[in-house]
Amino acid sequence: MNATLEIVWINLKAIPQRLGLSLVIVVGLAGVVGVLTALLAMSRGFEATLTATGRADRAIVLRAGSQAELNSGLDRDSQLLVGRAPGVLRGADGQPLASGEMLVITELPLTRSGTAANVSFRGVEPAGLAMRSELKIVEGRSFEPGLREVIVGKAATRQFDGLAVGGTLRLRGADWAIVGIFATGDSHESEVWTDLTTAQSTFNRQGVSSVLVQLENEAAFDAYAAALKQDPRLNVDVEREVDYFSAQTENFRRQIGVLSGVVGVIMGIGAIFAALNTMFAAVAARAREIATLRAIGFGGMPVLASVLIEAMLLALAGGLLGAALVWLVFNNYAVTTLGQGFTQVVFQFRVTADLLVTGVLLSLAIGFIGGLWPALRAARLPVTVALREA
Repeated sequence: MNATLEIVWINLKAIPQRLGLSLVIVVGLAGVVGVLTALLAMSRGFEATLTATGRADRAIVLRAGSQAELNSGLDRDSQLLVGRAPGVLRGADGQPLASGEMLVITELPLTRSGTAANVSFRGVEPAGLAMRSELKIVEGRSFEPGLREVIVGKAATRQFDGLAVGGTLRLRGADWAIVGIFATGDSHESEVWTDLTTAQSTFNRQGVSSVLVQLENEAAFDAYAAALKQDPRLNVDVEREVDYFSAQTENFRRQIGVLSGVVGVIMGIGAIFAALNTMFAAVAARAREIATLRAIGFGGMPVLASVLIEAMLLALAGGLLGAALVWLVFNNYAVTTLGQGFTQVVFQFRVTADLLVTGVLLSLAIGFIGGLWPALRAARLPVTVALREA
């Protein structure tokens, strides 16, 4: 053990003499860890935004087979039947807490580029505001029913131009006054909201895209869903609100998973070859030193361990550098991407501790693989050959 530590210490003291070669490993692995962690942080942030949307004691009802609000449509009769089914909580006025909601796509210019991007424009009923306890007006006030007034999500104001309180949106040939900004802490912050009746009139719509209902409790969902399925007048699908929005991340998670895997394999192979070249060069440069150590009685195992430890320490430095950079640059960095309905969803990268640890462990694994072969060669190199190569 002491012999190994002595050789490791000698190796580490010699690193400044081959700083350029050592930096190849450090910088290369920092890039691997940084890119992969950033991709996974993007996926984690998008997933967290959508899975934070909704509650288990609320249900969303769509036309059967629709899968998403933009593809769904329910007429007035279906909307009323859905809201009056058993299991729906009633408000203080005795009316069921059910909100028919209309979702359409509009376009707004992105702040960072000025190019137009799709934004969800949602018409809601008063019950839709009342049942969403997570919704807070953080600036201005809520819209007045019957007027062309809108409130915009806090996240949307950071990504799109022209959404300040007091401003005006020009949609479908009509001017809409921006009267407030709301926060929900979920994907709804990427949307623009207005009164349902006003939206239907402006966009010439008769029905709704979905109905959101407040259940009496979480346990009431099964009975509520069964009642809708058994009603011959209805042809609908019903999900817990939280499950519906969580499912919207499935395709994105799959795409990021494939992308991360491909990028990880390509960059990992490159980093392994960089580590191999670097450590082979280090062994060659120290051939006389290794031969001398072997000649004075040091065994092959301490030499092997010293080369391998050096490679892993350089890999650790690269992993920590990559983890630190991605945390400083990307943690809580806000971006937009297309959601399931081809509208922009604003979310933040989430560089979590487990992702950073995974990145560092990956760099150590690459350092071990890249350093193993040169270490074995150094340990097996005969003294006479080492002296001749020196």
